[in-house]
Amino acid sequence: MKVFIIAEAGVNHNGDVNLAKKLIDAAVEVGADAVKFQTFKAEQVISKFAEMAEYQKKNLGKEESQLEMVKKLELKYEDFRYLKSYCHDKGIMFLSSPFDIDSVRFLKDLGLTIFKIPSGEITNYPLLREIGSYRKEVILSTGMASLGEIESALDVLIENGTERKNITVLHCNTEYPTPFEDVNLKAMLTIKEAFKVKVGYSDHTLGIEVPIAAAALGATVIEKHFTLEKSLPGPDHKASLEPHELKSMVKAIRNIERALGNGIKKPSKSEIKNINIARKSIVTKINIKKGEVFTEEKLATKRPGNGISPMQWNKIIGRKASKDIPKDKSLSFRDVDWG
Repeated sequence: MKVFIIAEAGVNHNGDVNLAKKLIDAAVEVGADAVKFQTFKAEQVISKFAEMAEYQKKNLGKEESQLEMVKKLELKYEDFRYLKSYCHDKGIMFLSSPFDIDSVRFLKDLGLTIFKIPSGEITNYPLLREIGSYRKEVILSTGMASLGEIESALDVLIENGTERKNITVLHCNTEYPTPFEDVNLKAMLTIKEAFKVKVGYSDHTLGIEVPIAAAALGATVIEKHFTLEKSLPGPDHKASLEPHELKSMVKAIRNIERALGNGIKKPSKSEIKNINIARKSIVTKINIKKGEVFTEEKLATKRPGNGISPMQWNKIIGRKASKDIPKDKSLSFRDVDWG
């Protein structure tokens, strides 16, 4: 199965629709399947008393309310209409994570067929209920969540009409950047086993190693933040990949897809030609006369593997030669008297 790779632009457009267009262009260039933004009305999502996260304070180098910060990163609904159309023209899927009910309904009206639920909304019952009722495909991020919270969110989605087969659950850690020791990538497999759902991984580590490993473990969706430049102002740029890094990640995941194969163990087309070269045959250690008995002292195993396989050793020992056989010759079945 092809891994669905989401290039997470998020709010790395800094509230500028032209920068958002450039992010779409970059996502197309690197070969991502979708580019994802975040749709919200800041005042419906964040109270005036909410503080910024520690990583946001550190990345921005200043303190202000979370509401003040996020309002600067808000795009208008008409901007998203334009960006979706731009994505269509560029041949890449447009996605956006909604953070409030109005934005959920807007994205439905915009014609989205996949709804991405961000980690912070996994306990937002009204939002889950609304999305569940659409009976669309859902990608659910699980940063900060316990198995119990994931189960509860799945219950809400399924009870309101979304089929389990249409839900993909992403393992995630919401620290930006995520320390490697906190990734706990095996939890993705725990989620798969516990809930019998498709799974994937939303990555916030530095670098590309972990999403590649997730693909190797069976992730069906990979999501990764990217930016045009890590030095740009904003809360998420520093923990995002630049386009050349994202391109390397996409290429590596596509190679992993090809390498995983179908699980059937048999010689591949490319290695069949090496069988006779690398394997061995039963060969004569000495010149052997017709009628002479083959003994262990008279035989050896050597390359090439174009004669009788050494796995037939016990069937050859004690048999007689059907003709004269020179030293160091691979035995064929015609060299043995089977009578």
